[in-house]
Amino acid sequence: MRQTNKSIVSFLARASRKKEKRKEESKKRKDRKMKEKWKETKTKAKSKGGKVVELCSSFGKQRGSMVALIPYITAGDPDLPTTAEALKVLDSCGSDIIELGLPYSDPLADGPVIQAAATRSLARGTNFDAVISMLREVLPQLSCPVSLFSYYNPILKRGIGKFMTIIKDAGVQGLMVPNVPLEETEILRMESSKNNIELVLLTTPTTSTDRMKSIVSASEGFVYLSELRWSDWYSHQCQCPSSDSATRHQIEATSKPVAVGFGISKPEHVKYVAEWGADGVIVGSAMVKLLGEAKSPEEGLKELETFTKSLKAALI
Repeated sequence: MRQTNKSIVSFLARASRKKEKRKEESKKRKDRKMKEKWKETKTKAKSKGGKVVELCSSFGKQRGSMVALIPYITAGDPDLPTTAEALKVLDSCGSDIIELGLPYSDPLADGPVIQAAATRSLARGTNFDAVISMLREVLPQLSCPVSLFSYYNPILKRGIGKFMTIIKDAGVQGLMVPNVPLEETEILRMESSKNNIELVLLTTPTTSTDRMKSIVSASEGFVYLSELRWSDWYSHQCQCPSSDSATRHQIEATSKPVAVGFGISKPEHVKYVAEWGADGVIVGSAMVKLLGEAKSPEEGLKELETFTKSLKAALI
């Protein structure tokens, strides 16, 4: 009886290994097909005279610093004219890429500062069409690329293909959608590729190795590494570690640029990120807070300029 049980267990184990191997091979075939489709799409775009813009090129020619500075602001907070001026200020201060958040009513992936900014922006009547109209006027005046940060619902509302076409025509070069898991990004990646929009994907230091490799492989432009523990270190005024094995592992696991963000709000923070070997640093809430809580738009813009210059100086 024991021999029979051992045989059954052995048979089931072999069957399980074969099943996992088939799943892995199937996934690899699917990934190869997707890459072939993206390559074909971009080749067609080039043949039609389309300009294929690569965000990653901004990491190879940082404006006077070893690590790219990527600020984030919310569109329409405190108002769209101020957002337009803020984009110009960030560009003039040496930003390598600017992330612009589209306000959304249920921004669960954001912290309280950016959630409040989105609420204020929507209350003042900011909408997608108004943001795009502003971008059409401002982006030709900038020397650095702009990437949008949008939740999935506004994209679905307009249709994925139409949304991509609209932001491409406005001059946007990248897109991040925080509430869509990797397994559901296939259509997004295809449509963004058709329109020469680079879809940036997010990972964390706690993401498993296999999943992280899949995310890194699919991400375009750069990889957004969300270092959630920064907010804890900052709120408790702890000494930020100069070395972190999990974060370093993520950074070293890919040849693509890796930008670290979430809760980074001081010049000393960006220095730590640079020491970790990151290619870029993303600063969001601190920027948004300056603009949203200033006594006037003019004062907010002045404070934004001073703050951005201090971050840039920390990276030189």
